[in-house]
Amino acid sequence: MADGHQWKIVKIPPIVQELAGEVHEPPSQYVVREQDRPSVAAVSGMPEPVPIVDLSRLSASDDEDRAGELARLRSAVEDWGLFLAVGHGIDPSFLGEVINVTRGFYELPLEEKQKYSNLVNGKEFRIEGYGDDMVVSEEQILDWCDRFYLIVEPESRIAHSLWPTQPPSFRHLSNLVQVSCCLNFSCFFLVRDVVREHTVRCREIAGLVLAKMAGLLGLQEGYFAGMLDENAMTYARFNYYPRCPRPEQVLGLKPHSDASVITVASMDDSVSGLQVLRQGVWYDVPIVPNALLINVGDGIEIMSNGAFKSPVHRVVTNAERDRVSLAMFYTLDPEKELEPAPELVDDERRPRRYAKTKTKDYVTGLFETFARGTRVIDTVRISE
Repeated sequence: MADGHQWKIVKIPPIVQELAGEVHEPPSQYVVREQDRPSVAAVSGMPEPVPIVDLSRLSASDDEDRAGELARLRSAVEDWGLFLAVGHGIDPSFLGEVINVTRGFYELPLEEKQKYSNLVNGKEFRIEGYGDDMVVSEEQILDWCDRFYLIVEPESRIAHSLWPTQPPSFRHLSNLVQVSCCLNFSCFFLVRDVVREHTVRCREIAGLVLAKMAGLLGLQEGYFAGMLDENAMTYARFNYYPRCPRPEQVLGLKPHSDASVITVASMDDSVSGLQVLRQGVWYDVPIVPNALLINVGDGIEIMSNGAFKSPVHRVVTNAERDRVSLAMFYTLDPEKELEPAPELVDDERRPRRYAKTKTKDYVTGLFETFARGTRVIDTVRISE
């Protein structure tokens, strides 16, 4: 998520999707330490359910309905750092298209996907593109996941050469696709530009949630949302988690928190895998059909001076089913400073808990710490 930044890597990991079809045991570089394995870490039987918030009620005309839903939002972002959003206004059929486009990309032949590789000259890693996360040491434990990152906002930052032309609904500038039909003539069909449309809709959702979160802190509702200005960066990460022969030994995505301000994720309704850490216990995030996952990012934890928490989460693998998801990460203008809101800092009652940092430096730090299994937010946290 660091625009234009490139890293030297110690080795090029295999494409996991290809590896999964060839091995009966995961290679040793994917096997996590015994104490970190999903079979050892206690996964909760849901004594408390992951919160669900109805976004349509956050702005309801009925005062009681609105107040009740705002209370649920407060509890979610203070106690969990994430929630499942319903009432978001996106048609279920369109959410299905989003997942189908993601899956459709990963169903392309390997040589087609590699046209959009995240490797420059075969040896330098960049954030945008298709492949795996960077490898910075021989001892690094790798994730059982392939990913495809794209900058989707602002328009001036989009690298059009990295946007696939297949499947057609992933990106089609004219929206007209010519295909061969019967009787030896061509037909034209209107194709939705799914990724662009999804980007617009998710920004509206992120704006609504950010406005209500600011209000909960006594700030003007436009405080957080207004920071996502015309230079703010939005990244899309298309994730693919292949079937794994030993899911009890391997993680699809290692524990981490998001360097975003806020994250809006669309998840596969057919198979679960996301888990969130709360009070030392891993909770399965359940499948709620047509719900979106809203995740507080490190940016909001910092700007709220710790009032809202950016949750640690991970993805587990599955022996029977593969899984896809699409996460939209909203970050500030790379040149903006990230720091607690002045209104939320008081030397006596609410001391500053995070140091000031430039957004582009923070986001660059995410990938360097993630590869090592640490959290970038710890680098700016001020000890009490």
